[in-house]
This record gives sequence, C-alpha cells and structure tokens, in this order.
Amino acid sequence: MTIQAVEFARLATGNVTREYPNFPAHLVTSVGEETRPSALHPAFYGAYDWHSSVHMHWLLVRLLRRRLPDPAQVAEVTGLLDRHLTPANLAAEAAYLQDRPTFERPYGWAWLIALAAECRAHGGPDGDRWADALAPAVTAVDLLLSDWLPKATYPVRHGNHPNSAFALGLVLDTGERAGLPAATIGAVRGRLRSWFAGDHDAPAHWEPSGQDFLSPALTEADAMRRVLTVPEFAPWLDRFLPALRAGAPCPLLEVPVVSDHADPQIGHLLGLTLSRAAALRGVAGALPDGPVRTRLTEAADAHLETGLPAVERGDFTTDHWLATFATLALEA
Repeated sequence: MTIQAVEFARLATGNVTREYPNFPAHLVTSVGEETRPSALHPAFYGAYDWHSSVHMHWLLVRLLRRRLPDPAQVAEVTGLLDRHLTPANLAAEAAYLQDRPTFERPYGWAWLIALAAECRAHGGPDGDRWADALAPAVTAVDLLLSDWLPKATYPVRHGNHPNSAFALGLVLDTGERAGLPAATIGAVRGRLRSWFAGDHDAPAHWEPSGQDFLSPALTEADAMRRVLTVPEFAPWLDRFLPALRAGAPCPLLEVPVVSDHADPQIGHLLGLTLSRAAALRGVAGALPDGPVRTRLTEAADAHLETGLPAVERGDFTTDHWLATFATLALEA
C-alpha cells in the first residue's frame, strides 16, 4: 500500500486545508452570525464538510502510523496535524458539539472517536499530544451518546450518514482506545443487540438506493459480528440473509452501477463499492471456512477492484472522502 499511502496522504492534506467549497451543516440563528467554516470549526473546516474533515484527519494519522516512506511528507503531515489538533481548536470543536446535540449524529461522532483512537495508537509525543487535545471532544461525544442511546428506540437503516449500524460499529472498534468509558461502550453493544438481534430476511433486493454509500444490510451484519459470539453469529446471518447459505442470487454481492462519477449523489455509489468491500471482508472474517465465506470474499474483491481506481479523480465531489473508505476496505 506504499504508493497508495503516498497518494492518499497527498489527497487528504490538500482537502483538510481547503476551506472552500464547503457544505456546512450549521443552523444560522441571527443576523450577522459568523458562518465562516474556519471560524465555526478551527480544526475541521476543510474537506467540504465536517465529517469528511474528521475522517480525512483520521486517514492522515493512520498513514503516519503505517510509516509513510517520504520524510518530507511525514514532516508536512505532522506539521498540519500540529496546527489543526491543538487544545484551543479542539476545545472549540467540543463546545460546538455540546451546544448542538444532533449535529453529525452519529456518523461524525463515530469518526471523531476513531480519530482520537488513532492518535493514541500512533503514540509517541505526537500521537499522545493530539489525543490529549482531543480528550474534551471525546468527552463531549460520550455525553451525547449517553443521552441519545437510551431514547434511540429505532435504528436508522438507510445507506447514508445517519446509518446507526455503521457508526456504532466504528465506535465499538475504537471507543476503548479513544477513552470512552466502559459503560458507554456497553450501552452501544446493548443498543445494537436490541435493534438487530431479532432481524431476519433482510430485503436485500431493495439495495442499493440511488445515493447510498453504505449498505443497510451489510453494515448491520458487520455491526452484529462485533457484538455476537462466534457461535451466535453464523446462525444469525443465516436468518438475516438466507440467500447466502442457500447459494441463491444476492444483490448485495453484485457491484453497483455508477452512471455518473461526478454527480455528488450518484457518486456516493463509488463509496458503496468500497464500504461494501470492507463490510464483506469483515463479515467473512467472522465466519468459518466454507461456501458463504468464499462468496463474500470474492464479492469483496470485485467491489474493491471497481472502487479503488475512482479514489483520485481530481474532482472534490469524490476526492474529499473516498480515500478513507478505500483504506477501510484495503485493511479490513
């Protein structure tokens, strides 16, 4: 992944420092209110929108931890992170989250937890400095999760940012290292079980929708392999997606057609090819050797082969986010 890492880092660096074009999810409440992205979000003002900026910062830390080969690029990325991930900048981000409890719920919350975990995993003076600066934002997300989970009676199942399964699965992967309390992580696991443990016969033939970048069914299965025991998971998957065990056709295994890569919403389907690849690999890895695991692995490879060439196109509609999902797929 060395060549890809160099290119992905270049993409991420360019995007997180580019303030415009920008799509802020900010409710303006008064005349004359400050709305510049860099004023609202001193750390995460770039990459078109807040969540993309957060996960492109995650990508930069991830690539540093994977040992970028060029010392000059390492110095550039480290300097950028030092400028963005400061205590003052992240205190402002934490305050923004606390003041707006539904902002970026739950997708952006999950990526912020993943970023903090990646900084802590990076370690050393740099990683620990960034993780310490992120601590107030992690605390803010912890409080927001603790307030939201008890009243989240129903999950959001569609294939866009509010999808519940994807975000909470990411929280489970990264929450402990980020510093989330055990009680919060336990509440996440409990909520996933309460939402999904009884599901069966997922309507896979409804997928994909026209602007999905996540698969509702596969993100759910990928979340459940994190919370079910090994003996529980395979029978649950048989009930949830019976076509897999039966060897019947399953649309989730077919690479989606992307008719216009430059269309911001149709282009989401490029992300779907990559997020499906990651989820298919994750689910396959939780199964014993056999025909189902083989089908999932082969489908993951086909999705990745289609999605990976689209990561760098010179168009901000895809360049500002796809490299993150390519990394998830490559490392799943």
